[in-house]
Amino acid sequence: MIVIDNNNSFTVAETLFVFALESEAGTVFEGVNKVITGIGKVNAAIALSKAVALHKPKLIVNLGSAGSNYFNKGEVISCRKFIQRDMDVRGLGFLRYETPLSGIPVVLEQGLIMQGLKEGICGTGDSFEMNHLEDIYNVVDMEAYSLALIAQQENIPFLCLKYISDDAGDNAADDWTVQVHLVSHAFKNILFSQE
Repeated sequence: MIVIDNNNSFTVAETLFVFALESEAGTVFEGVNKVITGIGKVNAAIALSKAVALHKPKLIVNLGSAGSNYFNKGEVISCRKFIQRDMDVRGLGFLRYETPLSGIPVVLEQGLIMQGLKEGICGTGDSFEMNHLEDIYNVVDMEAYSLALIAQQENIPFLCLKYISDDAGDNAADDWTVQVHLVSHAFKNILFSQE
């Protein structure tokens, strides 16, 4: 059983676990419903859409690595607010991060917060950020916004947990390469410790 808070719990069988990379899932998540999307928003959207149609989950859990200059390396952060950090159509009079003519707010609020974890705001974009200076988001990844939007449109509860692998700064690439292999065990300790 995956216990998110006092009001929300789901069986492992009715949960779809979503990772960008196999290395983030490791061997911990063998034998469960999971999808490896590949890197980036488009790959994530395609893979999750297919997996939702196939598995019809009651809960979608996005697990993966992320950068942050706000949280510490090794922390697991729960996100329910998402920004598409590479959406910039200010030249046509729209707000930075606003998806034109979509009706979607700049900050997409979608999902559950895991009890006992710190809460972050995830900025998703198709770039590996190594000079993070924004204040509007404090966690940086490359898939979560797309996944949260699909969960919202499909009316499926969504949990997004990000393992902070790097500081989204000058050494981010080196840090990520080392830290990504620790991701699955950190998630195992949080999600399956109740069993």
